[in-house]
Amino acid sequence: MEQQNWFLYIAAFASAFGVALLTTPYVKTIAEKWGAIDYPKRRSLHKEPVPRMGGLAIVFGFFASMALMALFVYEIQTVPFLGFVIGAVIIIILGVLDDIYQLKSRTKLAVQIIAALVIVFTGTRISFAYLPFDFLANDLNAVSIPLTIIWIVGVTNAVNLIDGVDGLAAGVSSICATCLVILCIMAVNPSAVVLTAALAGSCLGFLPRNFSPSEIIMGDTGALFLGFALATTSIMGVFKSYALFSIVIAVLVLALPIFDTLYAMIRRLVRGKPIMQADRGHLHHRLIDSGLSHRSTVILLYGLSALCGIVAILIALRDIRAISVLVVLVVVMCLMVAVYRKRM
Repeated sequence: MEQQNWFLYIAAFASAFGVALLTTPYVKTIAEKWGAIDYPKRRSLHKEPVPRMGGLAIVFGFFASMALMALFVYEIQTVPFLGFVIGAVIIIILGVLDDIYQLKSRTKLAVQIIAALVIVFTGTRISFAYLPFDFLANDLNAVSIPLTIIWIVGVTNAVNLIDGVDGLAAGVSSICATCLVILCIMAVNPSAVVLTAALAGSCLGFLPRNFSPSEIIMGDTGALFLGFALATTSIMGVFKSYALFSIVIAVLVLALPIFDTLYAMIRRLVRGKPIMQADRGHLHHRLIDSGLSHRSTVILLYGLSALCGIVAILIALRDIRAISVLVVLVVVMCLMVAVYRKRM
C-alpha cells in the first residue's frame, strides 16, 4: 500500500490558504479597476455595491499550491492534469468576462461544455460505477462521455447557483473539498488528496473577507471555477477510488448545491419559466425570507452540507452501525424542527 505523505497534504492546504488570504485585497483592487462591481438588484441580498471577481484569489491560491506540488507529485505532471488546467483556464476566463460584461446564459453553457470536453478527451471521465443494491459493475463506456459532461457542467452550475449569500458558496465548497480530502486519503490517492486539499485551503483563505458582511464576493470567476474543480476532482478521487456506491458518495458530498439546482429546475418547469432564468426561490432565499439572518442561514446550510458529507464518508467506510445511528439522529432532529415550527 502506498504511504501517506501527511506533510505534503498539509503543505498543499497551507500554501493555497496563505496565497488566497494574502491576494484577496489585491484582487479587490483589480475588480474595482476593471468595473467588476455587483450592484444591488431585486434578487440581491446586499444593499451596497460590492466588488465581484474575488474568485481570482481562490484561483491564485489553488494554482500556487499546484505549482509547488508539481515538484513532488508525479501525477500532477501528466496529461489528465494538463487537461484540467486547460479546462480550468477556460472557465476562469469565462467567469472574469461574465463578472465584467454579464454574458448570456447560453454563451456560458456552451463554454462550459467546451471545458468539459477538454477534461474528457485528456483522459478524465466517469468510466464505470457501482450502484446501490447492484453487486455487478455497471459498464458505462457507452455513456461515459455524455455522463461526464453532464456531471461537470451540472456541478459547475450548481455551485454557481448557491452563490447568493455572503460566504455560502466558499464555505460549502470548502466543506465539500474537505470531505473529498478525507475520502481520497481513505482510498490512498495522493494526487487527488493534494488537489482537494489545495481547493479547501484556497476557499478558506478567501472566506474571511467574504463572510457576512462581505468586503468582496467571488462572482462567477470563483463560483464557476469551484464548481468545475469540485466536479473534476470528484471524478479523479471518488469515481476512480470507490467502485461501490461511487455515484451515491459523490452526490452526497455535493448534495446541497445539487439539490438546490434540481429543485430550482423543477420549480421553474412547473411554473412554465425557462430553467436558466434567475429567481428568488433558492433555498437560501427561502430561509432568509422566513426570518433567519444571513449568518444564521449560512451556518445552517454549512451544517446540512457537512452532515451530507459525513454520511458519504460513513458509506465509504461501510459502517452500517454508524450509518444507522446517524439516520436515527437525523430523523429525530427533523421531528424536533417540525414540532418547534408548529409550536411557533
